[in-house]
Amino acid sequence: MRVLAAMSGGVDSAVAAARAVEAGHDVVGVHLALSRMPGTLRTGSRGCCTIEDSMDAQRVANLLEIPYYVWDFSERFKEDVVDDFVAEYTAGRTPNPCMRCNERIKFAALLEKALALGFDAVVTGHYAKVLPGPSGELELHRASAEAKDQSYVLGVLTAEQLAHAWFPLGDTPSKELVRQEAERRGLAVARKPDSYDICFIPDGDTKGWLADRVGETPGDIVDRTGAVVGSHDGAHAYTVGQRRGLRLGTPAPDGRPRFVLEVRPKENTVVVGPKEALATAEIAGSRFSWAGLDPVASGLVAADGEDFDCEVQIRAHADPVPAVARIDRGDDGAAELVVRPAQPLDGVAPGQTAVVYVGTRVLGQCTIDRTVSAVPVGA
Repeated sequence: MRVLAAMSGGVDSAVAAARAVEAGHDVVGVHLALSRMPGTLRTGSRGCCTIEDSMDAQRVANLLEIPYYVWDFSERFKEDVVDDFVAEYTAGRTPNPCMRCNERIKFAALLEKALALGFDAVVTGHYAKVLPGPSGELELHRASAEAKDQSYVLGVLTAEQLAHAWFPLGDTPSKELVRQEAERRGLAVARKPDSYDICFIPDGDTKGWLADRVGETPGDIVDRTGAVVGSHDGAHAYTVGQRRGLRLGTPAPDGRPRFVLEVRPKENTVVVGPKEALATAEIAGSRFSWAGLDPVASGLVAADGEDFDCEVQIRAHADPVPAVARIDRGDDGAAELVVRPAQPLDGVAPGQTAVVYVGTRVLGQCTIDRTVSAVPVGA
């Protein structure tokens, strides 16, 4: 195959590219420039897509003796990921920029350009598997290394994208084995720290970063009865489940700590309450997609509206929870994926992504639009 290797500058993508070369494919390396003003150096594990990362990727490509290019996707990244992040927070939701980047950049813009240039597949260092289903259709599955499994952040991929995606690390039992392989291959990035946090907020100060872009508008912090218990400088700085930084002037009647339960941007109000009230009995979203065949085509149900058993995961490193899901269609034909976990989920916020699994298979995902609390207001 003609393979385009997406090379971030880290050890995972380096080993994935090396395996593609070793398998005899015609490989070209590409590094995505996602910022017009990239940092020169990383700060430990913070940040990515820096000039240092680009140079690390080029050194790997040189060692593998493959062509190497840097593609400028900064404008697309700003529009589809950064601006989306700001808009979601401003609307009172909690977005996942890594999901958006995979959906709109790495497996939309990048794959689109790769196919236009005649490549057969895009190879990345993600820990996940693409396997044939019972009828030969492709399915997305969890990686063998459960601790490093990244199928959650790939849950946005479609059947067409899976047909051109290759994840060589999916069967590798552990990250340490990948690092050892990199050392054997002489790759200088073998012990390079993994990046974490939001790549375009490398200092981790999301509140300050948002304040610089949307300003600060003081408002009230209220309890679930509507009583004012404090004030804030801007509702966008808060997310469901948050405890720190509330600075409440009125203590709770029982003296226990309170947590953010809801953000209401139109009212510029933050709602707080006891930790128990974070329990969520139902989640739903109209923006959903399937990673391969949908539930009807997969034989899980005979028709939309019927319940099917699954597991749901709401964060990249959260444990999956047994659940029942269905597709509801309104009178106007609009569809919604509704998921009811067997046990309440803790601290779910609109804007988060719920990924639905059947066994190890990623069935699909939805962006959460609404939640139903497991604890009534009067409780």
